[in-house]
Amino acid sequence: MVKELKVSGFLGLTVMMSVGMYQNVLNATGEGVPGWLIGGHAHLGVLSIIAIVLGVAIPTLGMADRYRTLVTWTFIPGQWGLPLVPWLAVGGGLEVLHPTAFLSGGLLIVSMLVLTWQAAVAPEAEPGERGDPESIVADD
Repeated sequence: MVKELKVSGFLGLTVMMSVGMYQNVLNATGEGVPGWLIGGHAHLGVLSIIAIVLGVAIPTLGMADRYRTLVTWTFIPGQWGLPLVPWLAVGGGLEVLHPTAFLSGGLLIVSMLVLTWQAAVAPEAEPGERGDPESIVADD
């Protein structure tokens, strides 16, 4: 499940950087960047970085598969939903989508609460332990 988080994170950063380039074009042509575009850009960037961090950190917590799945599939829709709602609702004129921002935010909160709980109950690693072998980065 953590591979999906990493892929979503790197894809999100790619989209965020592309939006940043578009914002630069808007500024360079004197049009200016609308606030709704800036907010979505910032949220997607931060949430994508968190997705990558989660993809690396989750294996070290020794979480059961059901919790990994829960965190993955509550985080990813939240990661994309939070920035896409203003882009589509304001920028795309689909105002009916505004309430779905609460759903996206709620999904992110659920994933963070599960991770908080797992971090609190996970046994502390002994000195020299590296956690789940799945999380070990190749060092060859």
